[in-house]
Amino acid sequence: MPKQVLKHQRIARVLAREIHSGVLEPGSKLPGEHALTRRFEVSRTTVRQALDELSRQGLISTHAGVGSFVAFDGSLLDNSLGWTRALADQGARITTEVLRLEAVRDARLAEELELDSAEFMALDRLRVLPEGTPVSLERSRVPLVPALADVPVGGLLDGSLTKTLAAAGLRATHGDEWASVRPLAAEEAALLRRPEGEAWLSTRRVGRGADGRVVEQVTSLLDPARFQLHLGFGEPPQ
Repeated sequence: MPKQVLKHQRIARVLAREIHSGVLEPGSKLPGEHALTRRFEVSRTTVRQALDELSRQGLISTHAGVGSFVAFDGSLLDNSLGWTRALADQGARITTEVLRLEAVRDARLAEELELDSAEFMALDRLRVLPEGTPVSLERSRVPLVPALADVPVGGLLDGSLTKTLAAAGLRATHGDEWASVRPLAAEEAALLRRPEGEAWLSTRRVGRGADGRVVEQVTSLLDPARFQLHLGFGEPPQ
């Protein structure tokens, strides 16, 4: 038994080095169990133990019937330019599926954000890995100012909300963000192709411009195997 433990730990260390060095890129699929058994000349049980170890370390995410994928772990993701850009900067091959882009009226949200108008541009998007696994569900609500009036019909500039807002003279310079962990509701689970009730990271961000006005509210559901929340505190020494 001790010999087998050493074997799976050795395999996990080798694969971990390849992940950290970029040989196995974020979002890429690991070789299958059969290929790994041939490469390391061990049993399938040993390979599974090694993959379990990598999963515990947060380096991979395994999906039954699909395979194991390198998680986005070990690097900070700067979301100031959007999740797609942040993930692409880490080498992740992410595509975006627009589920909804339309003008809506939401009196409750307007009251919550202390806005005079209840007119918003609603944008719902999925971020999806190459093999079809969604890793996030993002719902953006932007006050529908005149400069954005044609966007729900004409579409986003270059498919980017950040670019669209910038072209309208809107840029979030500061704001607040909240995070929690909650189970997926039935509708969310169906969109994300995950079991209902599975725990995901939930965030809500309200971005404001330099004048303090609300630029956008974004609520996101993020796969906890692929996203982390990093909080800083205090001030760095001078």
